[in-house]
Amino acid sequence: MRALNVPAAGGQPRLSDLPVPGPVEGTVLVRVKAAGLNAIDNALAAGMMAEMLPHVYPLVLGRDAAGVVEAVGAGVDHVAVGDEVIGHMLLAPPIQAGTLAEYALLPAAAVTRKPAGLDFTTAAALPLAAAAAKAAVDAVEPEPGQTVLVVGAGGGVGSYAVQLLAARGVTVVATGTAADAGRLTALGATTVVDYTAGPVVEQVRAAYPDGVDALIDLVAYTPDSAPLDVVRKGGKVASTLGAADEETLAAAGLTGTSVMAAPVRELIAELAALAAAGTLKVDITTVLPLEKATDGLATLASGAARGKIVVEIGD
Repeated sequence: MRALNVPAAGGQPRLSDLPVPGPVEGTVLVRVKAAGLNAIDNALAAGMMAEMLPHVYPLVLGRDAAGVVEAVGAGVDHVAVGDEVIGHMLLAPPIQAGTLAEYALLPAAAVTRKPAGLDFTTAAALPLAAAAAKAAVDAVEPEPGQTVLVVGAGGGVGSYAVQLLAARGVTVVATGTAADAGRLTALGATTVVDYTAGPVVEQVRAAYPDGVDALIDLVAYTPDSAPLDVVRKGGKVASTLGAADEETLAAAGLTGTSVMAAPVRELIAELAALAAAGTLKVDITTVLPLEKATDGLATLASGAARGKIVVEIGD
């Protein structure tokens, strides 16, 4: 099978032929039709998580996929050969298998049937980003009428977070560029703050002098770089990158947590049902062939990605 893989530690991703994996107990072999790209793909390619999770090479990139079940391992009875499915490669050692390939061996715990109304490309953009957005939204426990700031709203996770917040009756303040304004407003943002036009804290304070009720930060790695000053005392903060340090938040009169997405099959099915019903828009801005997947990874690495990038693999 063709697969985008890192041949050895420190190597650059390349497209080459690798053996098709065989199903083992608790796994599902999927003939991949489309794979969604995520920021973690670049982190794994660079070996940034190798100290936490052992890596085995060649390491196939990609975590999300949609396709057709080719075979199932022992103990798998919720999907069968020929089913159209959505799946995710959960982070479990050793890190080696991926979805940017013609076939992917996925854990059965993260594979669910694809709704008939959802095409493969759309489905592949859901698992990790939508699950991360839901975890962040759930963490700040938004209530109708509250105001929530989403920093990094222009990306894949942000596009889902804006919608999930708006669906709960929240006033959504989203950061993006001027070019993002129309798209983010259409997704449910009330106000779009152009982070290229000046400090986010100053702009948000000007529009909301009393501050916001909660912050979802999708770009900061440390609390120092998160705009905590715009959150009113008693407010809540969620970070997808580890910036919600409890001690720092407590000193600012805030509470919060850093969240980890867990795209297991029950959650993927829930999100896919929302997308199939049209209540959760899958904001795909770029579709690439497998031969151009590294271009999509480069866009993610540059921070210029808007919405979701999906790689189409099968016919």
